Amino acid sequence: MKIAITGGTGFLGSVLTELLLEKGHEVFVLTRSDKPKEQGITYVRWLSDRAYPEAQLEGIDALVNLAGTSINDGLWTDKQKKKIYDSRVSATKEVLRILSALEQKPEVLVNASAVGIYPASEHKTYTEADREYGNDFLAETVLAWEGLAEQAQIDGIRTAYARLGILLGKEQGALPLMALPYKLYAGGTVGTGRQWLSWIHVRDAARAILFAIEQKELTGPFNVTAPNPQRMKTVGKEIGRALGRPHWIPAPSFALKAALGDKSRLVLEGQRALPTVLLDHGFKFEFPNLPEALADLYK
Repeated sequence: MKIAITGGTGFLGSVLTELLLEKGHEVFVLTRSDKPKEQGITYVRWLSDRAYPEAQLEGIDALVNLAGTSINDGLWTDKQKKKIYDSRVSATKEVLRILSALEQKPEVLVNASAVGIYPASEHKTYTEADREYGNDFLAETVLAWEGLAEQAQIDGIRTAYARLGILLGKEQGALPLMALPYKLYAGGTVGTGRQWLSWIHVRDAARAILFAIEQKELTGPFNVTAPNPQRMKTVGKEIGRALGRPHWIPAPSFALKAALGDKSRLVLEGQRALPTVLLDHGFKFEFPNLPEALADLYK
């Protein structure tokens, strides 16, 4: 297949690109910079003056929209929140413009989303069937993101929303920051430790997106999380075990709020989100359990 990716040079996008090449697909990476073609990869300029990416994208079978400023970048000042929100809205609007300009439409759009759409809770379990959404910054951003992408579905393109959990990778994503205190022999329980972390190994996240492309019946939201979420206290202990470090110095909520401000919600609050749609469609996780995922990342 011919598959186009926005955000293809980012954390998840680069892993997805490698996976697609492994499987023999032709990849088109939309980027703001000029890059020469590589084996199996065509770089397509977009979101810049005099860029008309649709001219190079005729005949694509799928488009994956991962573009947007990372929520892990910087503190959540009002300016940074606007940047996070606007980057997703503007990129998705451009994706819709490109799709409308193509004479031959792709069969599917997989649009990134996040489990942050669900309210934080220590007691509830969320699946894709739930329609209870949060009212904080992240939930409002995700709702706007999915609402825009829905236009592709209205236009007859099968559309799936990949509600991503916390991506675990050795060098990028949340894990390096979570692991740093343990590497310094100062790791311990974050906040109360009772908050949920709906995590997923980044390779499984990439595999789930490819699965959504291939499964013609899969549409709408699907949680991209491992089937065994864990409370933060357990996550910390498993990181310590994987690194051979003690789990002993707690990081109290007030200290994290003082240091990170509103962004502290990422580690002090969480949701227990299950990948019901993926499992119902027969997806098999390579890393369903946290110890296995960490062992692979730190092997």
